[in-house]
Amino acid sequence: MAGNDWINSYLEAILDAGGAAGEISAAAGGGGGGGGGGDGAAATGEKRDKSSLMLRERGRFSPARYFVEEVISGFDETDLYKTWVRTAAMRSPQERNTRLENMSWRIWNLARKKKQGILHATCAAFDLTLLVVLIDYHDSILGIHILSQVPASCLLMQFMMLKPILCENVMFYMYHIEGEEASRLAKQRLEREKARRYAAADMSEDLSEGEKGENINESLSIHDESTRGRMPRIGSTDAIEAWASQHKDKKLYIVLISIHGLIRGENMELGRDSDTGGQVKYVVELARALGSTPGVYRVDLLTRQISAPDVDWSYGEPTEMLSPRNSENFGHDMGESSGAYIVRIPFGPRDKYIPKEHLWPHIQEFVDGALVHIMQMSKVLGEQVGSGQLVWPVVIHGHYADAGDSAALLSGALNVPMIFTGHSLGRDKLEQLLKQGRQTRDEINTIYKIMRRIEAEELCLDASEIIITSTRQEIEQQWGLYDGFDLTMARKLRARIKRGVSCYGRYMPRMIAVPPGMEFSHIVPHDVDQDGEEANEDGSGSPDPPIWADIMRFFSNPRKPMILALARPDPKKNITTLVKAFGEHRELRNLANLTLIMGNRDVIDEMSSTNSAVLTSILKLIDKYDLYGQVAYPKHHKQSEVPDIYRLAARTKGVFINCAFIEPFGLTLIEAAAYGLPMVATRNGGPVDIHRVLDNGILVDPHNQNEIAEALYKLVSDKQLWAQCRQNGLKNIHQFSWPEHCKNYLSRVGTLKPRHPRWQKSDDATEVSEADSPGDSLRDVHDISLNLKLSLDSEKSSTKENSVRRNLEDAVQKLSRGVSANRKTESVENMEATTGNKWPSLRRRKHIVVIAIDSVQDANLVEIIKNIFVASSNERLSGDVGLVLSTSRAISEIHSLLTSGGIEATDFDAFICNSGSDLCYPSSNSEDMLSPAELPFMIDLDYHSQIEYRWGGEGLRKTLIRWAAEKNESGQVVLVEDEECSSTYCISFRVKNAEAVPSVKELRKTMRIQALRCHVLYSHDGSKLNVIPVLASRSQALRYLYIRWGIELSNMTVVVGESGDTDYEGLLGGVHKTIILKGSFNAVPNQVHAARSYSLQDVVSFDKPGITSIEGYGPDNLKSALQQFGILKDNV
Repeated sequence: MAGNDWINSYLEAILDAGGAAGEISAAAGGGGGGGGGGDGAAATGEKRDKSSLMLRERGRFSPARYFVEEVISGFDETDLYKTWVRTAAMRSPQERNTRLENMSWRIWNLARKKKQGILHATCAAFDLTLLVVLIDYHDSILGIHILSQVPASCLLMQFMMLKPILCENVMFYMYHIEGEEASRLAKQRLEREKARRYAAADMSEDLSEGEKGENINESLSIHDESTRGRMPRIGSTDAIEAWASQHKDKKLYIVLISIHGLIRGENMELGRDSDTGGQVKYVVELARALGSTPGVYRVDLLTRQISAPDVDWSYGEPTEMLSPRNSENFGHDMGESSGAYIVRIPFGPRDKYIPKEHLWPHIQEFVDGALVHIMQMSKVLGEQVGSGQLVWPVVIHGHYADAGDSAALLSGALNVPMIFTGHSLGRDKLEQLLKQGRQTRDEINTIYKIMRRIEAEELCLDASEIIITSTRQEIEQQWGLYDGFDLTMARKLRARIKRGVSCYGRYMPRMIAVPPGMEFSHIVPHDVDQDGEEANEDGSGSPDPPIWADIMRFFSNPRKPMILALARPDPKKNITTLVKAFGEHRELRNLANLTLIMGNRDVIDEMSSTNSAVLTSILKLIDKYDLYGQVAYPKHHKQSEVPDIYRLAARTKGVFINCAFIEPFGLTLIEAAAYGLPMVATRNGGPVDIHRVLDNGILVDPHNQNEIAEALYKLVSDKQLWAQCRQNGLKNIHQFSWPEHCKNYLSRVGTLKPRHPRWQKSDDATEVSEADSPGDSLRDVHDISLNLKLSLDSEKSSTKENSVRRNLEDAVQKLSRGVSANRKTESVENMEATTGNKWPSLRRRKHIVVIAIDSVQDANLVEIIKNIFVASSNERLSGDVGLVLSTSRAISEIHSLLTSGGIEATDFDAFICNSGSDLCYPSSNSEDMLSPAELPFMIDLDYHSQIEYRWGGEGLRKTLIRWAAEKNESGQVVLVEDEECSSTYCISFRVKNAEAVPSVKELRKTMRIQALRCHVLYSHDGSKLNVIPVLASRSQALRYLYIRWGIELSNMTVVVGESGDTDYEGLLGGVHKTIILKGSFNAVPNQVHAARSYSLQDVVSFDKPGITSIEGYGPDNLKSALQQFGILKDNV
């Protein structure tokens, strides 16, 4: 068998090894039929000897001894799969054969060692037989071909007739060839099954017998609609008008986020690069359509402001209004700030347009800028339509992982519901790239920052109330790859919610399939008779669009039907397979032309390496099949010309094709159908649902070029079929209109429970006045959020709501009496001093210095605090600078630290404690203490209302206690609950054995698999583990201070060490300033922080202007750094 001569060398090597195994191997090889020894070896003769020269040129060299004893010992078997794939990709047949021969020895030796002492001496012969049979069966040089593309079940069925040992070896080969990926998937399945058992154990005590059974999976669906029928739609004009009339009086504010690519309202540069594609058009049209929908007052599409020389100036404009397509249908009253807008937030490099993979370190900067815009717009809308009350966004909707990560942080900071649309998913992309075998996992992560993207998508599952997908396939197959989503558990949780049964702190986002919309009012498809002649309705007086001439100039016969593909030159779009299919099907070539609209380009060498490689391959295929005069590939087109391209294809009675390997939705298929074009589309992804509705074409396997060619030929050659598909598409296309999409969208949004900030009453508590009056202070005292003083044992009894409520009421009464008395006898300043009512002072600070140093000993921390006091003494005395202490410690631990260091609590304006799950303010009024044991702090209960979203409470605590007990089963104590440091929103553990505890990555995975939404953090030294609400953190607490008290984030300076707790990265990013203290006083972080899914550089940009480093922590160095940021005045 040609190309398989390495098998002969493999056989001879076994024969040279001698023994019975060699004889049996020879017999087996001789029966191999084309690849074995004996006559087969003689037939290959000189060619075999040449390919085996490396083994023979050394005289009496023993290949068995060399490869088994020398080569094999130098490799790890987990690298087997990667090595085989790389070897198979080599161009030189001679070198490839030799290396594959070496690989065969590695496989044989691994099998021999695996079965040593168990299997018979003829194991090697069976291994050889298996290889020969596999190769002969597929007539391919690579056993990897069958092992990577044929399911294991098929392999077993084909070889079941062989002896059991052979079947066992098949499984063995499958294990080693698929390698670590198969092992990883198996481990993932086991973890999920274990998590399901845990969840079932927690929830089984109050489940009915019907709920405990598996029939619940069939009776309920995670989708809001039945999976058997089509999506419920608003199907009549009367229904749409009734809906509009019902919602016209609402004044909703919606925020959409899409931060990568080039986004503008007109003349979108779709296809310019991989970041400016269908998602850009979708979000712009969604914003425009929502802005025209009754009940929606304002829509903001937040994206990145780009002022780079290589992009158009329009991308640097801060704001762009999206004018409605049909102003006559603009159903609600226009206001001063109403409508849809693109709002560009400056973040990242100001003068560079960078790809989305490089935006990750700048996400927090975007979040801070977006937060400022939303707060300002909420105030403006409140004045216009909110009767003076802030108009919060009804929802924040993130598009793609980077925007989803941003939306989660904004949702947590504002306490606003979040919606997420993935568009494409990182785990699915990772699986596809690994299957291709061209890159290792590490290489993929380096190029695509895939692990950072996956973690962002997992966070979206934690934070989102609704996940909007385009298709059910995305729900069932793609989201199912994630730790945070399980279809079975989601169904059970929804069943419990409907029955009013506790879920014990477990939550799943609602998955809803809502296909994108399209504006059809301006589309008038031309009538085409059955013979393909276009009916002229406009008197043929108008000239042809210029883009027609640009395309037609490529064709020798432009009247032939046009096969149209509109996609950027990306490998996943599979355009090369389309060109091969067209080039190798002679009848199709004779009957049709092929048009490839592959974005815009000037010079191929200036394109990205991936895109240029694909385009070069396409041009080579055109030359290979001599397709000149039959394929068009224009260099440029405008977005406004795309409708003309569709019309040209329909005029020639053509077909639109999308043969991508996986298509998340396929908006171009809907566009083409609106112009009367039948489709040929991939059966992987969204086109399946589109075809179910439109029934206007044929679905194909994108890997099968013959199937693609036959489908195209069938449509262009069968006039009746073409006409029927065209008619079906035009008849059903209205089901994908933007108005209907928006009605479905808003009906889902309307089901979300409002959870906006609760302190906003008739008075605006965030308003900053020049001088706070006694009335203002009294109002703050009566504000329920700031009136609970903490006692030493209050944290232990935090679950006793009645006791807490009584203490709260007593505190309110005492503070009210104190303030009332001071109003009669003292000035505002004296009142503040006697009551300790410091939060108005917090609002008047010009700058805030946040001390968040985790990497030093307590003595060093106390010394650093005192040095900062010294460095900022003048500004602190004048009231311009305030201090905030941010730590993982509980408030009782903070009090002990300050007391031991001789520091007064009133020297600080606020304390962010328990890793950001509690926010406290100091109080110096001993007369208002509830008991002698009381601590002089007040807790902000409104902050708790901000972070309580999806907090599992007691259900989460039970799971964590059981998990900690399991970790202790080895006989040594690993984790112990720290009841003294735990609070209502923080479950704290003391780590007894840091080497035995899992990493944060593993902990997050464990919690997500069980649908427990929380934020797990280790302290810097690994001695403490805090579990807090999923959207709580120390950086989020800083954003709360801005929202609650109006402290500008850009006026905050965070002082940190060289490393920190698990949330260290969040303290470095954003618009605030950062001072990093360097020196030997920084302790080395514990090993629990080492196992990261992604590098710190994927989260933080250390070269941004707002970060500086100093050596040591002397007062002069600290003062110099603070002066650098303009916090302290220079000495005159």
